[in-house]
Amino acid sequence: FRMPTQRKQKVPDIRGNALRQGSAWRGSRWLVALLLVVLSVCVAAMWLYVTSLDSDVTETLVRQGELVSPQPRVYTVQCSEDYENYKRYPGCTPVKCGRAVTDGVVTREEAQILRRLAERGLALAGSEGGASILDLHSGALSMGKQFVNIYRYFGDQVRDVFTQEDFQLYRNVRGRIQAVIAETFGLDPTLMYLTKPTFFSRINSTTAKTQHDEYWHPHIDKVTYGSFDYTSLLYLSDYGTDFTGGRFIFMDQNNNRTVEPRAGRVSFFSSGTENLHRVEKVTWGTRYAITVSFTCDPAHAIADPAIPGGTHG
Repeated sequence: FRMPTQRKQKVPDIRGNALRQGSAWRGSRWLVALLLVVLSVCVAAMWLYVTSLDSDVTETLVRQGELVSPQPRVYTVQCSEDYENYKRYPGCTPVKCGRAVTDGVVTREEAQILRRLAERGLALAGSEGGASILDLHSGALSMGKQFVNIYRYFGDQVRDVFTQEDFQLYRNVRGRIQAVIAETFGLDPTLMYLTKPTFFSRINSTTAKTQHDEYWHPHIDKVTYGSFDYTSLLYLSDYGTDFTGGRFIFMDQNNNRTVEPRAGRVSFFSSGTENLHRVEKVTWGTRYAITVSFTCDPAHAIADPAIPGGTHG
């Protein structure tokens, strides 16, 4: 009778082993599933890291919500050799180089008035692509895939679009920007001259139709426009509220640094290779700004704009 008893004892052992093996297998399946989850998280993290690299934003110099006033926030960088290739103008040619941001030069109310000026002017035409410009100095206005002279093309109609007060504010703001650049870089403001192109820009997410719409390429102002010595941007709309994307990116050798636009904010910098930069693609909404450019060479100076037939008043 012992043999049957022994057999009966062995059956539970086999079943117990099977249960233990099944339990171990289920445990290993849970382990595999956990590893897959961890791997997925790692892949997602790597993807986010790569996309952040792709957007070239690694450090924010000034955020939209910050208020930089009354003194500009200044970041000094070493001057490039670009200026050696041009005639030097003591008291103006960059010796101290860098970039700076201030919210204390132009009020948000003034930025709103200038934005409405840009909206009215660009409403006359505008690019078919995502980037349109309005240059009150030369009269250049984006129209479809080309440019027209707003003063010649629209004639007296311009006086219904712009007022003398608009132009007076524009000139006043230009003077204030010139003064803060001179003060920050230790220049004689009377030796600085407005130069071309100085213009309003309107950027949205519409697909580019011509190379003029491709505003996002990295560039150096002094290389693109030899007359440039100092570049400034006055933002007329808010990053995150009026548009997304569209941040200004300084592409430094070891790091990339970005400025988030804020209505009334002025960002300015020396125009050489030390300030290689680009604008991030606008992904939603509309970004308005004015590029105001200065030269040390009086031969490249341009006058303040005036409504044809009017006076500076």
